[in-house]
Amino acid sequence: MDATGLEERAASLTTRSIKTSSKRAALELAVSCMDLTTLEGADTAGKVHSLCAKALRPDPTNPEIPPVAAVCVYPTLVPTAVEALEGTPVKVASVAGSFPAGLGPLEARLEEIRWATAAGADEIDIVLNRSAFLSGHYSLAFDEIAASKEVAGEAHLKVILEVGELGSYDQIRKASMLATAAGGDFIKTSTGKIASAASFPTALCMSEAIRDIAERTGRQVGLKLAGGIRTAKQAWHYLVIVAETLGADWLTPRWFRLGASSLLNDVLMQHAKLSTGRYQRPENFTVV
Repeated sequence: MDATGLEERAASLTTRSIKTSSKRAALELAVSCMDLTTLEGADTAGKVHSLCAKALRPDPTNPEIPPVAAVCVYPTLVPTAVEALEGTPVKVASVAGSFPAGLGPLEARLEEIRWATAAGADEIDIVLNRSAFLSGHYSLAFDEIAASKEVAGEAHLKVILEVGELGSYDQIRKASMLATAAGGDFIKTSTGKIASAASFPTALCMSEAIRDIAERTGRQVGLKLAGGIRTAKQAWHYLVIVAETLGADWLTPRWFRLGASSLLNDVLMQHAKLSTGRYQRPENFTVV
C-alpha cells in the first residue's frame, strides 16, 4: 500500500469540521456504538453490574443519551452480564480463545468460545494468531479463525488484529482480508493491552479493506476501533473516516464499534456542554 498516500488521506479526513447542529447527533451516535469493557484480573460481579448500569444509562440525568452497544467481559463473568442486561438492547460480548495472546492449544481456545456462547454471549472477541500470520503460515491463521467461527455459532465473531504488532499497512490490509475471508463478522484494531493501537491511518486502511470486500462479494463486515481513543474529537474523526470510506450504512452499532470505556465520559461532557453552554467536570459522571 501507499503509506504516504494513506496517511495524507487520513489526515485530510480528520480536518473535516462538524457543525454544532450535527455535533450532538455525532456524539449520541458515538455513544450508541461504544463497547464498555472491563478486562482486569480484579474484575468482580459487582463491577460488572456497575458497568452494565452505566451501559444502559450512560448519563442518568439525560434521557437523550442512548445506551451503548455492548458490554465486554471475561468468559466467567458472562452470566453476570447476561443477567444484568436481559431484556435490553445492550449486547454481551466476551473475549475468548486465550485472549490476549491467542497462543493456547487450539482445542482449549475453541472450548473457551463454546463456554462463553453457551453462557449467553452475543459476541465473541478473539485474536488473530500473529505468531502464525507473521511467520507466513496464513493457512493456519485462517483455519483457526474459521474453526472459531464454527463453534461461535450465532454469536458474532470479532477478530482482533493487534495492528501494533503487524508492522505495516500492507500487513494490516492482508490480515483484514484473511480474517474476513475466514468468517470474521468484525475486524478490530487492538486488544488494548499494548501501547500501539487504533490510529486514523489504520482505521482508513481497515475501512478500505472492508469496502473492497463489500464491493467484490456483497458481504458486509463490521469495524471495531479500540485502543487509545479517549476524546470526543477523536471519536467524530473516526466517524468521518468510516462515513467517507464505507458510507452511512456502516454508521450503526450493527457494523461499527468504538472500544474505549475511557472515551464515554468525555463524550458525555461534550454533549452536556452543547446543552448547557458550560463545561462539565469529570467527577460529574460516574466512573466504573
